[in-house]
Amino acid sequence: MAIKIRAAKERGHADHGWLDTWHTFSFADYDDPQFMGFRVLRVINEDVVAPGRGFPTHGHRDMEIITYVLEGALQHRDSLGTGSIIRPGEVQRMSAGTGVRHSEANASSTEPVRLLQIWIEPARLGIEPGYEQKAFADEDKRDRLRLVASADGAEGSVTLHQDARIYATLLGSGGSVVHPLAPGRHVWIQVARGSLTVNGEHLGRSDGAAISAETAVTLVGEQDAEVLLFDLP
Repeated sequence: MAIKIRAAKERGHADHGWLDTWHTFSFADYDDPQFMGFRVLRVINEDVVAPGRGFPTHGHRDMEIITYVLEGALQHRDSLGTGSIIRPGEVQRMSAGTGVRHSEANASSTEPVRLLQIWIEPARLGIEPGYEQKAFADEDKRDRLRLVASADGAEGSVTLHQDARIYATLLGSGGSVVHPLAPGRHVWIQVARGSLTVNGEHLGRSDGAAISAETAVTLVGEQDAEVLLFDLP
């Protein structure tokens, strides 16, 4: 089947009180052999972090980690000396490489923060750790695909150490975009909010879809959709 839908309700789920988290792919204590990732895309976690709480300092190696905040604000600190706040419209890329330690916390003491945590396998191991954060205006994403991450940093996107491209789009009712798919390439769609059709298939909030063996991917908005499109080797 060219399109395989990953329904939001079928994802792994854990409620830790301070953290309500949904796992599109196997992660931590959630293990599903049928969903270990898709191509080089290894993790998509939808996290809601309670006010004043967060992930304590911990380490990673050899992974490209992308943070995409949907609501609220996230406070970031790491062993590279970076300290920043990530807000909706911004994309953070942290290359763990030979090793990095970091913490992520809700920047607010009163409002939750909702975010997507994304892991992509790097093209090679043992690179120097790095950090990058950029903002992308809503008007650049409305009814068009805005490149937000790529191997060459094209169009002002953050730079990935992998031959992958991540696009973001905001689609109103009837708004549409078309993404040509080169031979041998694959697409993962992740719906952040709203609903749309993907090559005629309905996707709602937090649904995902794997797409292979297609020449193009057509997204048509139904209800104020915010969507990430991953073009993967």
